[in-house]
Amino acid sequence: MNQQEAIITKFYTAFQQKDAATMNSCYADDIVFSDPVFGMMQGDAVRAMWQMLCARAKDFSLEFDNIKCLDEEYATCNWTATYTFGATGRKVVNKITAHMRIQNGIITEHSDAFSLYRWCKQALGLIGWIFGWSGFLHNSVRRKALKGLSQFMQQAAQ
Repeated sequence: MNQQEAIITKFYTAFQQKDAATMNSCYADDIVFSDPVFGMMQGDAVRAMWQMLCARAKDFSLEFDNIKCLDEEYATCNWTATYTFGATGRKVVNKITAHMRIQNGIITEHSDAFSLYRWCKQALGLIGWIFGWSGFLHNSVRRKALKGLSQFMQQAAQ
């Protein structure tokens, strides 16, 4: 197993165990992250996001596979998170492709790609089926996620 495979395996094995501290130890201090729900974030906000997601995960399981090293810095893998979405109580099976840049044994950039429409259909039910394709609903989901993250960070700071 090379260095890229080892750090990706460490990250997702920790995520399987909802161990945000170990996940975050895989990241550079100024980590840059993006995904369809949270958008682009950096540093402490990224670490807090993983802490929040691990702390709030209900009926959570995760599988990862297909780690591919693209060159000496870039790698991808597939991962699937299965959980109950707290706001609606609906089951979500989110299939994600991660793209990572790994330098000096730590992740410096991380981008997760998945269908937000598919996620909306699962997490939000009928509203997601009808409006899950729309920028309006995507922006609403993003605002709620970022508001939840902000509240989580404020509570952690107290």
